[in-house]
Amino acid sequence: MLQALGLKLAHMFEPEAAHRLAIKALKAGLTPKPGVVTSARLKTTVAGLELPNPVGLAAGFDKNAEAIAPLLQSGFGFIEVGAATPRPQPGNPKPRLFRLPDDQAAINRFGFNNEGMRVIAERLAVRPAEGIVGINLGANKDSKDRAVDYARVLEKTGNFVDFATVNVSSPNTEKLRDLQGKAALAGLLAGVLQAREGLETRPAVFLKIAPDLEPQDIEDIAAVALESGIDGIIATNTTLAREGLHGPFRHEAGGLSGQPLFDKSTRVLARLSKLLDGRLPLIGVGGVGSAEQAYAKICAGASAVQLYTALVYGGIGLAAEIARGLDELLARDGFDNVAEAVGTKREEWL
Repeated sequence: MLQALGLKLAHMFEPEAAHRLAIKALKAGLTPKPGVVTSARLKTTVAGLELPNPVGLAAGFDKNAEAIAPLLQSGFGFIEVGAATPRPQPGNPKPRLFRLPDDQAAINRFGFNNEGMRVIAERLAVRPAEGIVGINLGANKDSKDRAVDYARVLEKTGNFVDFATVNVSSPNTEKLRDLQGKAALAGLLAGVLQAREGLETRPAVFLKIAPDLEPQDIEDIAAVALESGIDGIIATNTTLAREGLHGPFRHEAGGLSGQPLFDKSTRVLARLSKLLDGRLPLIGVGGVGSAEQAYAKICAGASAVQLYTALVYGGIGLAAEIARGLDELLARDGFDNVAEAVGTKREEWL
């Protein structure tokens, strides 16, 4: 009841202002705190990370690592903050976030707005010891060498996180997606992994890719990922596609997320799953708004999932709801552990 009231109130505000209110509410302790949702079926290990459940928070929600502690108590099995860039940057001009309620979707063109790696590193340094936390690595818009930016952010923040995600798939920084090309990507990942060697810890390194890829692009990314020595792939970021949308904001520039992305991102996920054949774990993102959709991603090849846009319409309590529902679905189908379900229905998406 309170969550429904809070959502109704939030939607009275401009989307970005509502997002700021959500962060403030988390920090003030005004949101549901179900704690860690887990069970023997939900516990799983992904790239060496021991997760209480496979339902994670995607990057972009807590860009500046302001609400780590309350988010870890909101039912998620892991969270990802950022994206962080070496220098602070304001991002693109406002307005830059648009709700599409008829589609349970959103379009954003933030452009890596954040307070910079130093501020974010300071907050990560005092994060709770319990819980799995990752950092999304980004590059400054005006950087002369974006590949170097990713390594610099990891050097600054890497000792305080459990994993780091190389984000070359945001559509909101000009020419950023060019880094997904085979040669550019190999060089970029080599630099990030070299930076990891200088850390006191060894966070897992993931690569986040776009959904708007041709089959050959996906094959190239899978090959580079295997050759590079990274620990996994996150599939996928937002899409530039606009088919079948409704409402006055449907043609706004930026990345589309939410329900319209589900099928497209899951097909990319399944394709990668077939190419990699268990050699690297995958994290499924894009349109996850229910336990059934989380389960579908897992059956398509994901070892874990992440969500963000669904929280706009379902509230922060949705994470715990999805985790509990996923537990029930696994039990219904006779799985003793979520890892047993990974990829079991992959062929349906190919």
